[in-house]
Amino acid sequence: MARFEVISGPERRRRWSEDQKRALVAAAFAPEAIVAEVARRADVYPGQLYRWRQELGEAGAGFAEVVVATPRRRIVPCAELAIEIEFGGVASLRIPPSTPPELAAAVVAALSRR
Repeated sequence: MARFEVISGPERRRRWSEDQKRALVAAAFAPEAIVAEVARRADVYPGQLYRWRQELGEAGAGFAEVVVATPRRRIVPCAELAIEIEFGGVASLRIPPSTPPELAAAVVAALSRR
């Protein structure tokens, strides 16, 4: 059985709140989620979810807190859990758990080339 949604009024488009957009983007880009299935359930095109992700800044772009120190300087222990990596006595890196994996991988790759 088909489902129909009637939108009346001068503008015939649905309006999505910021919270609704965030919830759909989070569901679509969760581990093992399939964007097309989430889009189908919400009755939107998959491209719309990608656009919302870009608009909401959920793509992992931006900066995350990363501390780089030489072996001569000691890093003050933090209360938060973190991954600490030492690069052959040349540099040390502390990555907090809130760091997006893509950003952490890019920083580690860049420091590995030093």
